[in-house]
Amino acid sequence: MGLTVLIVDDHAGFRGFARRLLEAGGLEVIGEAASAASALSAAEELKPGVVLLDIRLPDGNGIDVATRLSEAEAGPAVVLVSSRDAAAYGPRLERCGARGFIPKAELTAAGVVALIEAGA
Repeated sequence: MGLTVLIVDDHAGFRGFARRLLEAGGLEVIGEAASAASALSAAEELKPGVVLLDIRLPDGNGIDVATRLSEAEAGPAVVLVSSRDAAAYGPRLERCGARGFIPKAELTAAGVVALIEAGA
């Protein structure tokens, strides 16, 4: 597949789970971040193909981070995740430039790849 991924979530346990899951599915996790600010810095430094981005972060909103990343020239594809249902976020999910949304409980490497390929 060749996709590189940056995982952004404020819970280390979820980052570890997501890393194992995505790597088992053939994706290359090149970094992790725990906040909105560190997500933006890591994305600029690491240049991932995909940012797996939690919506609820301690210092900001993942939807706002997704918007900023999507506006960047040659920015990464963004896949939003949350333990809450997509309906909780309304139309903001569609306007932020993310490729899609996956509930944390349904996260799979194949699901991430499908969203990326659908938006390519």
